[in-house]
Amino acid sequence: MTIAEHYNAIAPKLTNYLVSSGSDYHDACDIVQNTFVKLWKMRDDLHDDPAAVSGLAFTIARNLRKNLARDNSRLFFVGEIRDPGEADSDLPRPVEPQTVPPPATLASDAEYLRKRLNEAFGKLPPILREAYTLFQVGEMSIREIANQTGVSENLVKVRIFRAKEKLREILADLRVTF
Repeated sequence: MTIAEHYNAIAPKLTNYLVSSGSDYHDACDIVQNTFVKLWKMRDDLHDDPAAVSGLAFTIARNLRKNLARDNSRLFFVGEIRDPGEADSDLPRPVEPQTVPPPATLASDAEYLRKRLNEAFGKLPPILREAYTLFQVGEMSIREIANQTGVSENLVKVRIFRAKEKLREILADLRVTF
């Protein structure tokens, strides 16, 4: 397979995985692009096995996401730069951010569900969230997840089960009963 064929097969799953694991959509798109740039650079060393390329792509993307989070945690923003001898009273006071009232109309069902799902995923422990999103969103097999995360297949199954149970508890009010 060519890199373009791998991209068409893997990129949507990889983007969904990154977004569902907490990345901003635009950051996820950048990470996917950088992942495939790295794969393209190593194209001569890649095996033609789609599962191996998929696992490598997810590993590269996960590492890029961790690097981005680490780099962003080191950044801090200064409101205004001033001379060392300048007094605080000479500076204008910062303006308090204004809250925007919610729109008069109700959010659509899809927006509401997306918000609830994001909140539910945010409450999952990171190891459960990672296993569940790799399985459900990334459509990886138990064996592929075990190889990627470095744990046993049984532990991957347990993590997926626990994530499902926790999500079922958190989203219990959304269940439809007849």
